[in-house]
Parts: sequence; structure tokens; C-alpha cells
Amino acid sequence: MEGKAVSHRNATEAPVKEEEPPPPPPPSEDWAQIPWRRLEQSVYRLQKRIYRASARGDSEVVHSLQRLLLKSRAARTLAVRRVTQDNQGKRTAGIDGIKSVAPADRVLLVHRLRNLHTITPQPTRRVWIPKPGTDEQRPLGIPTMLDRAHQTLVKGALEPEWEARFEPHSYGFRPGRSVHDAMGAIFNGICHQPKYVLDADIAGCFNTIAHAPLLAKLQTVPLLRRTIKAWLTAGVLEDGVFAPTAAGTPQGGCISPLLANVALHGMERAVQVGYALRQHALRPILVRYADDLVVLFPTREGIEQAKGVLQHWLAEMGLELKPSKTRICHTLEPVEEHPAGFDFLGFNVRHYRVGASRSGRSHGKRLGFKTLIRPSTAAVKRHRRALHHLVVTGLGLTQKALIGQLNPRIRGWSNYYRHVVSKRVLTDCDYQLFPVLLRWATRRHPRKSATWRVRRYWRTINGDHWSFATAEDIQLAKHAAVPIRRHVLVRGAVSPYDGNLLYWARRLQQHHPLTRGSTLGRLLARQQGNCGYCGLYFLDEAHIEIDHWIPRSLGGDDRLSNLMALHRHCHDQRHAAWQVGGSPDNDPSSRGAA
Repeated sequence: MEGKAVSHRNATEAPVKEEEPPPPPPPSEDWAQIPWRRLEQSVYRLQKRIYRASARGDSEVVHSLQRLLLKSRAARTLAVRRVTQDNQGKRTAGIDGIKSVAPADRVLLVHRLRNLHTITPQPTRRVWIPKPGTDEQRPLGIPTMLDRAHQTLVKGALEPEWEARFEPHSYGFRPGRSVHDAMGAIFNGICHQPKYVLDADIAGCFNTIAHAPLLAKLQTVPLLRRTIKAWLTAGVLEDGVFAPTAAGTPQGGCISPLLANVALHGMERAVQVGYALRQHALRPILVRYADDLVVLFPTREGIEQAKGVLQHWLAEMGLELKPSKTRICHTLEPVEEHPAGFDFLGFNVRHYRVGASRSGRSHGKRLGFKTLIRPSTAAVKRHRRALHHLVVTGLGLTQKALIGQLNPRIRGWSNYYRHVVSKRVLTDCDYQLFPVLLRWATRRHPRKSATWRVRRYWRTINGDHWSFATAEDIQLAKHAAVPIRRHVLVRGAVSPYDGNLLYWARRLQQHHPLTRGSTLGRLLARQQGNCGYCGLYFLDEAHIEIDHWIPRSLGGDDRLSNLMALHRHCHDQRHAAWQVGGSPDNDPSSRGAA
């Protein structure tokens, strides 16, 4: 196996004889002085063993190791650090009103998790957020800080078990998998043959999952079963009014995506097993990302049969297909009122008839069509409207402030579509944005000439004569500047818990959408995928930030030699060491860092 050598545990070894992880520091010790590297290695070893025991079907060992992990102080400490330092929503309050947790209180929170039997789940605070691209809103349930830490701890025990069991074409809310892996699987499924497509969406998936079949499918230890059931039935609080939850998992909970994936596990196998293999040589291909899915098959009869099996299977989980977003189409030919191709996760997937010189090939034979995946028309329109709205509402902003608002959206959207056929679309987005910016300049200076406005806001930078930039060369990012590169599909059924950390570190370094060609990408290449502070490999879900070896306040600059990539929590720990007057790079946990 590629990567560091790992020892395999004998399947007959008694799980009760496992040793406890290294003892953590006493509660009175400073949060920044906790040996995080040692704790992370200890927890990861347990998770790796859970994954391997689950892969070989040894449920007794899995449950024993899960109980050991839940008792581990190292796992409890890392769970608290994740919800109080790493998570994006760490400053969003639940019904307890807590928006942030001071380092001293984090130690107390770790002690609260010591006895899981005494924790009573609290209702979630419900807020409504807009659904992208529609006028609808979706409910978001925000747990209390204690429940978030508790859920993260339980997720750390359950996720390795289920990562060894999940189906290969399930890509949503899983470590090491992304939207681009789902699109790569679809491309591989249709590139050699036109196929009918069942483009489906599950109606209110998170809010309507039946609790009883979900708990039965988990097949976990009684403690975790009671805990998860209590979370599911804790209810919600909206505007001071309590409402019970008879079904569904609250969106916003740390463990909710994992529970949703568990509920939908088995769908791919059900569609394939329920199909009459005696009549056809091929099985349907089901690709799922969270509650969005497509089924691919050469004949319409096969798709109709797969749809029936799917509806029956979903009914057992209390779910159903959403009629307004479920349709049958074809990748090459129009079907009834539906045009050729389909939209999935913001992409348009379609076959185009082409001549012999541009035709795709299969086993040396010309196919007569070409498979293209492009940004969907609806996604392009939403993006253009969003940019237009930022410019129109930014009339009172300076050019520098306007660029600061536009650049993150332009870079994020362009990076999302950098792995498909999107160069023409990206160029067109830049073309359409120019007159919007020109009108912005006209409204700011209505009495100046067009030539003056162009010379005032557009400059020549690196050979580009139409760069919207300030006098300090702070320029607007261009969609077309993002290079188009083919995404490399994740390898088979591998998982970050399988022990091959070198594979995942190199994958993050080479294929992360925000790293190739950027400062972060060069830092990851120089550090060989390791954190510059703790020395551990970056995994797919790591929050990576850039810090200076010598701070700018002490004369440091922004050259690459003075920068490092490190975890978000390592960034906090390093600066905490500066504040107490010591050198942050003398911390014992940072020895061996790149």
C-alpha cells in the first residue's frame, strides 16, 4: 500500500485489551499547550482500526473500539476543538445563546463530555435560509454548543464504520469525495454509449426521513442508539415556540449529513438487484450526491423499472421522489417535451453529434457523438445576476472595496467549473461583466468623459490592456484566467480512514480546486502535504490557512519563503504562543514539521 507502513490487527484479538490513548494534560493547563499532534495520532489509530474491522465485517470489534473512542479524552478534546475553533459556524448560537467559547471554557466542555449518559439533548434553534436559485427557503436547525461537541464525538466513532460500507457511487457529505467525483463517475458511465437518464430529487430528504428505519439500519450499540434517537426527537424552537420532530434529521447538525447518508445507503444496490439481469447484460448506474441522484441505462424500459424500484425503496424510509424535479430524458436525443441532456449539481451533461474528425472513440470505433459537461444555463444566469447585484448595490464603494467583494465570488465560481468544458462560458462572463462595471463608473462620474472613466478604472497589467484595477495594482479577478484541468476521479472505494495518508495528502495538493497554481498550492508542494506547524498530513476536510514565519509586524514580508500552510487550529495555537511572549516554533507539538 502506498504511504506509511501500518500494522494490521488480528481479527481474533480481544478488543477489551486495548490500551487507553496517552493521558491528556490536566484541566488547569492552558488550552494552547495541549499536545495536539499526539492526540490526533491516537484518535486516528482508533478510527483506522474501526474502519478495518468494519471492512472485514467484524461488528463486535467495531462496537468495542467505538466505545473505547467515546471514552477517550483525546477524542473528546478534538471534538471540542473542532466545534469551537475549526467549524465555519462556530460563532452561530443555538438556543443557549453561546456564540464563542473561551479556551478555559473549552476544557470544561471536554469534562462535560466525560459522562455521555448525563447529557440531555436540547432542541435546535430553527432559522430559515434561502435555497440557491429558487424563491424557496429551507429550515436550518442549530444545536447548542454542547450538543455540537457531543455529535462530533459520536460522528468520529460512527463515520469510519460507515465509510467502509458506503456504496462506491455515493459522493455527497463524505470525506475525500466531492461534486467533481460525482461528475467524473457520470462521464465514465455515458462516454461510450448514449443512455436514458432518470434525473431525480428526493422531496424534503432531511426533513422526512423516518426515524425507526434509520435507527434500525444503524445497528449500533445501545448507548449510541439512545443518544441518536434523543437528538432526532429533541424538537425545534422557532421564535420561542417549541415544535416536536416526528421525522427527519435537523439540517445544521454536525452528524445530520452522516445520518442522511446512512438512511440512503443501499439505494444503489436495490436498483441493481431489483433489475431483471436475465433480459439485459448491463446494470443501471446510480450516482448520488446527497439527495440528488441520476440513474443511467441504455433503454427506457430499464429506466422505468429502476424508477419503480427506487420509489418502493424510498417509501420504506418515509421518502419519495419530488415530481417537479424528476424526469426521464436521454443524453443524445430529445424525449417528449424534454431536450437532450440533463442538469445535475449545476452542470449540463449532454452528447453532441459531431463529424468524424471530432467524434469520440470506443475500442477504435467512431461513436458519432462527443460527451461534453458544461456549466448549466441556470447556474450561469444566477452567477451573472449575483455579480450584477453586487455592482449595482456597490455604487458608494471605492474601487478597491468593490473588487474585494467581487473577487471571492468570481474565483469560487470559476474554480467550481474549472474541471469541465467551461472556457467559453468563463470568457463570456468576463465579457458580460465589462458593461456592468462601465455603468458603475458612469454613475460615479456622470460628468466625466468615457475616455477619462476608462483611464481612471482600467489599466494595463501583465499585457492585459483592460484590467479593472486600482492605482496600487489591486485588480479584479478574471473568470477566464482559471486554467481548465481534468479532475482525477477518486480511486475506487478508498477512504481517509484506510491509513494511506500519503495518497490523500498528494490528492489534496494536486487536485484541490483552490490550490493548483496558487500560493497555497506552492506551499503544499513545498511542505509535501504536511501542516507547517504540527507536521501532520492535511486531510480533505482540513481548514487550511496561510501564516508568516516572521510576522509582518516584526519585519516579515509576503514572499513564499516566509509563508507556511497550516491548520486553522494550528494558526490559533501559534499566535497564542506569540501573545504569551514565547517563540511559537519551539512548541513540542511542532517538532518534525515541514
